[in-house]
Amino acid sequence: MEYYKSDITKKVIKCAFKVHNGLGNGFQEVIYQRALAYEFAKEGLIFEREKEMDIYYDGKKIGNRRVDFLIDKDVMIELKAVTQLEGVHWHQAINYIEAYHVRIGLLINFGSRSVEIKRFIKS
Repeated sequence: MEYYKSDITKKVIKCAFKVHNGLGNGFQEVIYQRALAYEFAKEGLIFEREKEMDIYYDGKKIGNRRVDFLIDKDVMIELKAVTQLEGVHWHQAINYIEAYHVRIGLLINFGSRSVEIKRFIKS
């Protein structure tokens, strides 16, 4: 099972590099999201784009959030197009892993000269 998740993350990372090599940096996040969706489909990945999740506090629904991609219902992908990733982006990715009840999350930033990828694993 873990090998399978590793295969998914390898494909995602491959797609991210392909998109960044093709587009470079400087576009809005949505452009990279659309390009990634195209590459994910070519790779045969099963994904949901802009997957909405309800957020609860003390058993009460208090809102909802959208993650950029949920792949195979178990790998969360959050995209950014900023010059530099900051702690707030890391915390957002970690919160999404908790909220979506997934074990693996990737934070991908297309805004810098080289694509940045941070991997989070829920212990």
